[in-house]
Formats: sequence, C-alpha cells, structure tokens
Amino acid sequence: MHMADALISPAVGGTLWAVSGGLIVFCARKVKQSARDNLVPLMGILGAFVFAAQMINFSIPGTGSSGHLGGGLLLTLLLGPAAALLVIASVLTVQALFFADGGLLALGCNIFNLGFFSAFIAYPLIYRTLAGAQSGALRKKIAIVIAAICGLQLGALSVVLETVASGNSELSFNTFVLMMLPIHLAIGLVEGLVTVAVVSVISQARPDRFSMDSAETASAVSRPLLIGLAIVTLVLGGLASWFASTNPDGLEWSIAKVTGKEEIAREETGLHKTLSEFQEKTSLLPDYSFKTDEPENKTAETSGNQKEPWPSGNAGTSLSGITGGVLTLALACLIGLALRLGGNSGSRQ
Repeated sequence: MHMADALISPAVGGTLWAVSGGLIVFCARKVKQSARDNLVPLMGILGAFVFAAQMINFSIPGTGSSGHLGGGLLLTLLLGPAAALLVIASVLTVQALFFADGGLLALGCNIFNLGFFSAFIAYPLIYRTLAGAQSGALRKKIAIVIAAICGLQLGALSVVLETVASGNSELSFNTFVLMMLPIHLAIGLVEGLVTVAVVSVISQARPDRFSMDSAETASAVSRPLLIGLAIVTLVLGGLASWFASTNPDGLEWSIAKVTGKEEIAREETGLHKTLSEFQEKTSLLPDYSFKTDEPENKTAETSGNQKEPWPSGNAGTSLSGITGGVLTLALACLIGLALRLGGNSGSRQ
C-alpha cells in the first residue's frame, strides 16, 4: 500500500507531509518522556524486522493479487503508539530513499496511512476495547485480528481519498474504493494472523511478564529475544524474500482493475520531477535489486511469455533485505537514543 508520487498532487502530498510531521513531533515528545528499559534496541530491531517482513509479498488466492505485512499494529502492541509511529516512519523513509519503494512526495501519505490508523485508531479504540483489561488470551488474539483488519481498511480508504482529492481522473472514488477495500480486507486478515503469531512467540518467551499490552512489553523483552529477532530478520531479508509473490500488491491490483494498468502515468514536471530525480540519485537498490537488474517485484515477461523465475534467488534482493534492515535499525535506534538522551538531560535540569 505504498503510494507512488504519480497518485497525488503537490497540495495533497504537502498537506500530508505537514500532518505526518506534526504527528512525528508529537510522538517524539511522548517517547522523550518515556523511561522504559530496552525501548531503544527494541525500536531498532523491530524496525528492521518490519522492513524485512514487508519485502515478502504473499499471494491472495483467487485474485491474482498479493499483500505484505504493514506492521503498524504489531509495532504498537510491542512499543506503544508513539514509538510505533516513529519506527514505521523510519521504515518508510528508508524504503523511499534507498529503494524507491513509495514516492518522496507521497511519504507523508504513506506514514499517515500505515502508521496513524494502526497506532492511534485501531490499537486504542478497537484492540483495547475488544480485548478488555482482564480478558483471556483467545479474546485478545481475536481483538488483534479485528484491529489489524480495521486499521488496514482505514488506511486503504485513506489512499482512495488522497488519490481522489488529487484530482486523478483515471481513478473515480466509487470504482477505486470497491477494489481497494475488499482486497485489503483479505490482506488485513493475514496481517492480523501474522501479528498474533509474532506476539504469541514473544509472550511465550516471557509469559510471566508479557500481557499483550505495549505498556509492559519493553521491560519483558530480554537480550536473547532481541538476538533471536535479529536472526529472524536476517533470514527474512536475506533468504525468505526470494519467495515473495510476483503478483501485484493490493494497491497496484486495484489500480489495474480500474484502469487496466498497474501504475498511473504522470508527466514529471515541477515538484514531481525534482523529487523523482532526487530519489533516483539516492536509490542504492531500486525495487530491491541491482540497478542493472529487472525489478524484483514486478511481473516481467520473458521471451516465452512466462513470468520471471520464482523463487528469484537474486543476490540483489538479499543485499536489499540485509542492507535495508541495517539502515532501518540504525535510523530507529538513532531516533530513540536521541530522544532518550534528550529526555534524560531535560529531567536533570
């Protein structure tokens, strides 16, 4: 659900940049006030984990589409809303700058769509309401799945509204929303189940202290568990990413159903052209492959009209997964560390 710059106008992109920027400032202040143990390393390793997990598109049976983990609710459950939004912003920034995944003009939209709804709507209003304070594990797991679906549905609807508000004549509200919401319902269900699985693994590691509540999670995560998450992240980004589905993701699929093509063409002028040229310079591994390779996650046709080989077994994909994970870990840790140091120095004054 990473929006490309071609979908939005400078006015919409600039507005969502401002909104997301305000959210980041708000969340930074909240994290700065936090004194939870293990918050900084947990932000880093979970950011790397979500980056690697997002590289693995899973097929949606019977549709010809695919989806991937958004990670917003997972991060919120493990870190709390404020830290989660900072981490998802780190993931999306690394993806846009170094891998050309999502536009730079659309970065504010992507942070808002993938971060805000999960952290500040789905988690407090849906998950916490359904899970209750003293409920059992099964009820909390069901609450996670429902919250994940709702968060992704709101994000998908926001994509439609942002696109329509940008005046894109090829994508009308009625037809676009009828494609986006059903396919992201299926993707949200998978995301919910994956989130339950990851949370369950962590809860089993420290059953005495973990309660599926982000307020207690940071102190429940031990060094061996952090190391285990790091190893899983390397495997996901370096090897499992070879097995990602080559089907178009939910957004591309929806666009294709409406327009007959997976991407909207826009004449690159003005701000669109400037940001496109800048992104081309910063993208070390565009589309998660070497610049001389064909894009890994596109359905390329061969001379025999066959899809490119699956699994890909591409060194560029492995390097992208590992490099992106390291960059995300570094950025999320730097943000967390800077805020923690700033909060400590402020508390001594």
